[in-house]
Amino acid sequence: MTEKHGESLANVHGSVDTQGKLGWKKIMAFLGPAYLVSVGYMDPGNWATDLAGGSEFGYKLIWILFLSNLIALLLQSLSTRLGIVRGLDLAQASKNTYNRFVNFCLYILAQIAIIACDLAEIIGMAIGLQLLFHLPLLWGVSLTISDTVLLLFLMNKGMRKLEGFIISMIFIIGLSFLVEMFIVKPDFAEVAKGFIPGNLSGSALYIAIGIIGATVMPHNLYLHSSLVQTRKIDRSHEGIKAAIRFNFMDTAIALNLAFLVNAAILILAASAFFRNGYFKIAEIQDAYKLLEHIFGSLAPALFAIALIASGQSSTITGTLAGQIIMEGHINLRIQPWLRRLLTRLLAILPAVLTIVYFGDEALGSLIILSQVVLSLQLGFAVIPLIHFTSDKERMGKFAIGLKVKILAWTSAALIVVLNIKLVVGQIIDWINQYPAAQGWIYAIVIPLTLAILVLLLYVFFKPLILRRHELPARVPHGLATAITDLAATTYSHIGITIDFSNNDRDSIRHGLMQGGKNAEYTLIHIVETAAANYHGTEVLDHETLSDKENLDKYVSTLNTLGYHAHAQIGYGPAATAITQIVKNDQIDFLVMGAHGHKALKDLIFGTTVDKVRHRVNIPILIVKPGA
Repeated sequence: MTEKHGESLANVHGSVDTQGKLGWKKIMAFLGPAYLVSVGYMDPGNWATDLAGGSEFGYKLIWILFLSNLIALLLQSLSTRLGIVRGLDLAQASKNTYNRFVNFCLYILAQIAIIACDLAEIIGMAIGLQLLFHLPLLWGVSLTISDTVLLLFLMNKGMRKLEGFIISMIFIIGLSFLVEMFIVKPDFAEVAKGFIPGNLSGSALYIAIGIIGATVMPHNLYLHSSLVQTRKIDRSHEGIKAAIRFNFMDTAIALNLAFLVNAAILILAASAFFRNGYFKIAEIQDAYKLLEHIFGSLAPALFAIALIASGQSSTITGTLAGQIIMEGHINLRIQPWLRRLLTRLLAILPAVLTIVYFGDEALGSLIILSQVVLSLQLGFAVIPLIHFTSDKERMGKFAIGLKVKILAWTSAALIVVLNIKLVVGQIIDWINQYPAAQGWIYAIVIPLTLAILVLLLYVFFKPLILRRHELPARVPHGLATAITDLAATTYSHIGITIDFSNNDRDSIRHGLMQGGKNAEYTLIHIVETAAANYHGTEVLDHETLSDKENLDKYVSTLNTLGYHAHAQIGYGPAATAITQIVKNDQIDFLVMGAHGHKALKDLIFGTTVDKVRHRVNIPILIVKPGA
């Protein structure tokens, strides 16, 4: 039932085999994706609302957390259903339904949401580092850029390793709060009463809106619809049905763990602050200081450790979501580390400017602002998701039923209405608090908000009113073309890169196989000494002279065997020098040995092969060691 499209998260798509397994092994094979998603429900952006709710109203808002969790469970299960049944992530399905301009707008909004989420995680990690190691916030914010290296390492190790890291972070968070529960000793009878719904008004309603609005993260819906596709499943009706069931179990377990963490934060605030008369604690730093004042050093230390683990795990899943929306909405595929670096830099900039111009104490307000930005995007993920999973034509027997549809649209209406109220309230507050900026608010903020509302209405009504035939997704590399006659290609001048390693023999052998004894061969070696890099021309240091002598030995051996070979030595950066030799000597086929670096080494040493293949317009054969 999968549709024609580019694979979501192609490097790990279908990488975890679930077939041929029984019992617990079958269940364990499916467990994982929801844990990556669940960290978004316990990221530092949620901590402020939980702390505020617990400190001001005690245990009375636990039922709001529970309601938010039920809504999240419903929407995440719809996300997994879309990915399993149609083999599409949410961004790809949107691309098939809406036109290019709307998809571009959806991409921009989703990317802004990811940056906003990343901003909250940066601030949370920086605060955690400051609380634990007394590191200045500006230094902590700057250090968060280093997680790009960690992400590279984990993604190169495979999906199960990445899931294992995230689960370990969740374990640290959960354990920290479990120990804190024993320290603060909450009133469990009052906690149980907190699950009973009550009337909300004034600030209680505002905080409740914040809890609901910040709980269901839009990028998690994109992420989950893709992550479930990392499992290789039986595509029969029974196989798909089983996959939906097992992924619902995964989602239920993971999101209930996230609920327990959020509830623990609220209970901690209620037990530690509300019970002791501290009713207005919304700042993470204030919570830490009060915990230390009331309970000693252990509770605040565990609080800071959990905060760091939360920020680190959330930022990794945000990167994966960024890859999904970029490839899905606008067909753009770039290196994960580059995308991660750009997202992190865009998130770091407002944090740094806030610290420099407004001081450390303004970061709490910046976290709240990031949640407002997130709320603007939520409807653009939820509404299409419900449309897609309700479509009987494409979902077949797996389209959601009437009862689920009513619950889903009710949840969507609740989220959108509450978030609109939150945004409108925020704009009114800005108008009242910053009279000098009213002109900018009326000229930019309000028109932009109205434009976003119009786009939201279009996203809702388009599948209902302007239904058209859904075309196959436009994939990043295009669609396959027809293959007719394939005439043999001969090469007259073949270049072979030499680095005097164990790769040389394999590279030369593969090069000779392409042209035989009729072709001309140029053996290319690049001198990358400090002097060669500086001058970019011939240098006569010891390494250069030694390399020339070794290269001449290769050439002499090939000529003795009846091949036409000569040597070319370049100087300076390898990719630039190789490209120049290829163009000057009019080489029509290039053989390069792969160095075999992975992850960190690629980042440190660079990838010459990738740079060369983007600079020349001839075929390149890449030979791996031992090939």
